[in-house]
Amino acid sequence: MTDKAKIKVIKKGEVKIAEKTMEKPIVTEKKSKQAAREMVSTVSNWVSEFQQRRRDETKQAIEKFFSPNQPQTNGV
Repeated sequence: MTDKAKIKVIKKGEVKIAEKTMEKPIVTEKKSKQAAREMVSTVSNWVSEFQQRRRDETKQAIEKFFSPNQPQTNGV
């Protein structure tokens, strides 16, 4: 933790100059909305799969714990 991150301070007047000199590809709003929808859909699918897997595991554990094939003892 001895390494310190370097921070570049940009003043208000320098922001416009910095934006003009940086050549970034312009992403259209339509593409960004579509990408966001795809990400949301992907994460939603992951969550659904995870929840279903947990339900299945819990169901199997309960069925194994309460299976009728095990003999019951009176505790004596």
